[in-house]
Amino acid sequence: MLKAKDIRALSVEEINTKIKDLKEELFNLRFQAALGTAENPSKMNEIKRTIARMKTILTEKENMSKAE
Repeated sequence: MLKAKDIRALSVEEINTKIKDLKEELFNLRFQAALGTAENPSKMNEIKRTIARMKTILTEKENMSKAE
């Protein structure tokens, strides 16, 4: 999905929007997995990691703005 370098180039609002979209996609994948219709179950782990990466970068940006 997105690399850390690409995420850092985004604004805080864009990152929050992407996190929201990924959470919706993760919800849908979990629903499909529960029904047994999931095509690519490993994609759930990839989305979780991307969300965590985005949250980490958001925290970094917040800490940098507080330090300034």
